[in-house]
Amino acid sequence: MSDPIITLTTDFGGDSPYVAAMKGVILGINPQARLIDLTHQIPPQDVHHAAFFLAEAVPFFPAQAVHVVVVDPGVGSERSLLYVEASEHRLILPDNGAVTLLESRCPIKKARRLSEPRYWRNSVSATFHGRDMIAPAAAHLSLGLCAEQLGPSVESWVRLPSPEAARTSDGWCGEVLFVDHFGNLLTNLPTQQLPDRPFPLRISATAGGRAQEYRVRRVRAYGDGQAEELIALVSSGGWWEFAVVNGNAAQRLGVQRGSRVQVVSPAGPT
Repeated sequence: MSDPIITLTTDFGGDSPYVAAMKGVILGINPQARLIDLTHQIPPQDVHHAAFFLAEAVPFFPAQAVHVVVVDPGVGSERSLLYVEASEHRLILPDNGAVTLLESRCPIKKARRLSEPRYWRNSVSATFHGRDMIAPAAAHLSLGLCAEQLGPSVESWVRLPSPEAARTSDGWCGEVLFVDHFGNLLTNLPTQQLPDRPFPLRISATAGGRAQEYRVRRVRAYGDGQAEELIALVSSGGWWEFAVVNGNAAQRLGVQRGSRVQVVSPAGPT
């Protein structure tokens, strides 16, 4: 296997020596590996953020690339490390739910527990399994190691709670799943129910908080809105998105991931 791709996704930060250490381990086993940094800016210990990131990024990579994911608040605990095949994509990561959203797009065909120490570093730290277990296993896979040698098959793994939008008497109620770098709000509201006409949007910044109501217009793309206008559109990833043109919706509306959103279907002429 010539020049195999190994990607790295962590919450270590851009200036981290830990990223460099993982790269050193991989290249020490397979100097021909092509290492690609997806991001090292996942918020610390934020598995939900990692799950959304992987669902948006991994499906666009070539089949058989190996994706190393180290967002691991449970390092040193009894949590397992997994090898996962989601469609044709291969991942090695802690069993903490980070594959939840990816699984909805790329069904998991097989999963194995990393339990074979022959494919780890000789010395394993209790606090850095990414370097000592995940990175070397990925490097061996890139050399053609059969995944069956990594450890036993598993039939279940951790899945994060996946809230579903609910139909209401006058529209839909859901929540913000992700806030991107621009402050755009990606939600779990069903895109096929996006109203064609301007509609009221009620948002609660916190659970149980008082909802504020805004007027929103559906557009095809950001450029179809006016500067500073609050708009709704279907995102490139297929999510129902709320955005402020040339602005930051999260800041303007005072919301974050988990905030409640309620769309009221328009009635009558507008």
